[in-house]
Amino acid sequence: MKKIIAALLLATAVASLHAQTAPSGRPSNFAVAEGKLSGQLIDLQGKPIAQASVNLLRVIHDQSTGKEREILFKSTSSLENGKFSFTALSTKDKWKLKISSVGYTAKDIAIEYGSDSKVLDKDLGAITLENDNRKLDEVTVTGRKALLEMDIDKKVYNVEKNIVAAGGTAIDVMRNMPSVQVDIDGNVKLRNAAPTIFVDGKPTTLTPDQIPADVIEKIEIITNPSAKYDASGSMAGILNIILKKNKKTGYNGMVTLGADRFGGTNFMGSLNLRQNKFNISLTGMNMRMRTNTEGDSYRESTIDGVKSTVNQDIEGKTKGMISFGRLGLDYDLSPRTTVSVAGIFVEGKFRPNENTMITTETQGNSNRISESERSFKPRGLQAGLVQKFKTEGEELTADFNYFGGTNKSNGTYTTNYLDNSGIIGSQIQKNVGSGDNKFMTVQADYVKPFKNGMKLETGVRAQINKLKNLNSNSLKARNEDEYKDISAASANYDNKNTVYAAYASLGGNLKDWVSYKVGLRVENSTYDGELINTNQKFHNKYPLSLFPSLFLSKKLTEKDQLQMSVTRRVNRPNFFQLIPFVDYTDSLNITRGNPDLVPEFTTSGELSYSRTHGKGTFLASFYYKYTTNLITRYLTQELNPITDKMDFINTYINANSSKNYGAEFTYTNNLKTWWDLTADLNFYNSKIEIDDKTPSEGMWTVFGKLNNTFNLKKNWNLQLAFEYQGKTNMPVTQNQTFGPPMNQAQSSSQGYIKPFYGIDFAIKKSFLKNQAASVTLAVNDIFRTRGNTIISSGDGFYQEYYRLSNPQLVKLNLSYRFGKMDMNMFKKNKNQNSMEGMQMQ
Repeated sequence: MKKIIAALLLATAVASLHAQTAPSGRPSNFAVAEGKLSGQLIDLQGKPIAQASVNLLRVIHDQSTGKEREILFKSTSSLENGKFSFTALSTKDKWKLKISSVGYTAKDIAIEYGSDSKVLDKDLGAITLENDNRKLDEVTVTGRKALLEMDIDKKVYNVEKNIVAAGGTAIDVMRNMPSVQVDIDGNVKLRNAAPTIFVDGKPTTLTPDQIPADVIEKIEIITNPSAKYDASGSMAGILNIILKKNKKTGYNGMVTLGADRFGGTNFMGSLNLRQNKFNISLTGMNMRMRTNTEGDSYRESTIDGVKSTVNQDIEGKTKGMISFGRLGLDYDLSPRTTVSVAGIFVEGKFRPNENTMITTETQGNSNRISESERSFKPRGLQAGLVQKFKTEGEELTADFNYFGGTNKSNGTYTTNYLDNSGIIGSQIQKNVGSGDNKFMTVQADYVKPFKNGMKLETGVRAQINKLKNLNSNSLKARNEDEYKDISAASANYDNKNTVYAAYASLGGNLKDWVSYKVGLRVENSTYDGELINTNQKFHNKYPLSLFPSLFLSKKLTEKDQLQMSVTRRVNRPNFFQLIPFVDYTDSLNITRGNPDLVPEFTTSGELSYSRTHGKGTFLASFYYKYTTNLITRYLTQELNPITDKMDFINTYINANSSKNYGAEFTYTNNLKTWWDLTADLNFYNSKIEIDDKTPSEGMWTVFGKLNNTFNLKKNWNLQLAFEYQGKTNMPVTQNQTFGPPMNQAQSSSQGYIKPFYGIDFAIKKSFLKNQAASVTLAVNDIFRTRGNTIISSGDGFYQEYYRLSNPQLVKLNLSYRFGKMDMNMFKKNKNQNSMEGMQMQ
C-alpha cells in the first residue's frame, strides 16, 4: 500500500512539473548579470506610503501562444519610509511593477535595463500615488495567496487557505501542513522529532492546542535554523506561528461561530484599527471541545520469572474549554522608530473521563474508572522596539517576552474488582496537583548592511524559566476504610533554567550567483531543581557551548537554485523529563523522570534544490542528523517505590546516539485558475543506539501529504487533503504530562507505529456583498482510518496499543467580516462623535 501511495504522490509532482511549456527559451546554463531595483512611494503631499503592496512580474514570450505573458517573480511591502527594493534580477529580461495600496489608485510601471550591462542598479526615485477614497465593500480583490510559499531556507504555510481547520486549533492546521506530522495525542513532529514552537518569532509556553486556528495568519517551517535562532530543539527545527495583524489604514474585523457533531462549539471575534501612528488589534475566542476516544491494549510481561498478560478495552470522553484573548498596540514614534506591546490571555479547563475493562491472568477482571480535571491560566506580555536607520536595511530591534501562569489538577481513579456476581472490592486513588511557571526572554538584534552587499547580523539573548509543581497521592486500598498518603508518589518540586546566548553571522554574495551566510552562536546554561518535601537538590551547569552554522546558495539558472547548510544544535532535558516524580495514577503504566539526564547535541546537514517552472515550484531536500546522548523514553524493570516490588517503570535515559537521514520532495502548482496543488513526500531512516551492548537496526519509512484546493464558480471552494504515514519509529522527544487519560507511556527506542492514513474534506461558500460572509462545512478523518497502533517490546515485555480519537468529525462554521479602509474616515467635524466612523458596514 505505501509503495503505491508514494509512487502516486511522486508521479503527481513530477508530471505536473513537466506538463507546462517552458516560459523562456534561454538555455539552462545561461548566466546573466544580476540587477537591483528600488524606489520610494509617496502621496500627493510628499509623505511616504507604508505597507503598500509592490509586486514584480517578469514579462516573457510564451512560445505556445506567441504572446507576451506576465509571471509573478517576487512580492514585498513598502517600508515605513515608503521605500522598497528587489535584488537578483536578470538585466536581460523585461519587468513590470504593480503597485497598490488601499486608499490610492493602483499603478503599473514597465522596467527595462537596456543594453548597458554596467547599469545593474535601477533607482526609480519617488513614485507618487494618487488618492482613491473607496470603502472596502466597493473593492473586489481577485488575487489570492498560494497555500504554500517556499523559500530555500523555509516554507511558509498560509492558514487562510486551509478551510478544513476552520473552528479548530493550531493542531488542526498542522495536520495538513507539509513536512509536519501530528499523532493521536496532538504531539507535533517535524521529520519524526518534536520541533520548537515559536509565536511571532519568540519562544512561548503556549502549546499548539491552546492557539485557535482562526487567529493564525501563517506558519513558517524552518527545518535547519541558523545561528540567529535559539540553539535548543536538537532533533527538529522550528515552527513559527505568526498571528494575524492589521497592516492597512482604517478598521476591519471578523466574527466567526461554529459547532461540531460531538457538541463542541467555537466563537471568535477580532477587530483591527490602524490610523496615523497607531495600530490596535484585539482578538477574543472561546472554544468548547468534546473528544471521544476508543482503544484497546494487550501486554505480555515476565517479572521474577512469573508470566502474565493484561487486556484492556478503553473508552474515553473529554469535555474541555479554552478562552483566548490578545490585545496589541503598535505606535510609530517617528518614521523610523516603532514601539509595540501586546498582552495574551489564555484560560482552559479539561475534564477527561475514562472507563477501562481490564482482564489479567494473575488478578482476574476489573473495571477502572478515571475522573479528573485539569485547568490552566497562562498569561503573556510582549514588548518590542524597532529602530531603523538612514541606511536601508540597517535595523536595531529589542524584545521582551514573558509568559507565566498557573495550573491545577485533581483526579479520582477507582478500580472495581469483579467476579461473576459483580463487584467484590474496590480500590480508590486520589491525585491532587498544582503548579506555576514563569518564562522570560530578553533579546536585542542588530542588522548592518554594507555597500559591497555584505550583511552583518548580531544579537544577545537571556532566557529564564521557573517551574514549580506540587503533587500528592493518597490511596484507599481494597477492604480499607481510610485513605493513606503515598509519600513515595508525592512530590513538591522547584525548577529553574537559565540560558544566556550571543550570536553573530555574516552574509553576502560572491561571483557566479553564489551567496553565503556563516554564523556562530554561544550559549551557557544552568539547571537547578529541588524536591521540597525531602530537601533533595539537583544542579547541572552546562559548559559554554559553541553552535556554528553555514549556509551556501548558488543560482544555477534563474529558475534553479542549490543550497547547502550545516548547523549544530542542542536539546536540553525539560521539566517533566527531569522531575523524579512517580506518576502512579495508572498502576499498569507507571512513569518517572530522571534528574541525571544531560543535554543532547545534534549536527545537521541539508542539501536542497529548488526549481521554479511557470506557476509551479519544486523543492528537493536531502538531510542528515547525528545526535549524541539522545534523550529517549525507556521501559525498564525497577523496584516500584509504591509497592516495594519489581515492576515496569517508564522513564527517560540518555542513549548513546541516533541517526536520522532522508529525502523530502515538495511541489506546489496552480495547475488551473481553479486548482491549486501541494504535494509532499518524505522518505527517512531513523536509528537509535541505546548502548554498546544493545544492537539497533534503522527503520525506513515514508510520509506523504497531498492537498488539493479547488476555487469554483459562484464563490465555492473545496479542499481535499490526504495523509499517509508508513511504519515508523516513535518520536524521540515527546513531553510527558501527569495523569492524562489513555496516555500509556511508550518508548521511542523500543517501539514503532503501524502505517495509517487519513482523508479530510471541506467545502466553503462565500456570499453577501464582496463575499463578506462565508459558511464552511468540514469533515475530518472521513473513513475512520487515523487510529494509531503502537507496538513495543523489550526485556520481559511485549505490548500492542491502539487508539482512535474523534473520527468522522463534522464541523460547521459561519464567518462574517467587516471593515472600512477610507483614508479620510476619521476626518470629522469637531461636533461629531469620534466613534462615528466605527459603524459596521
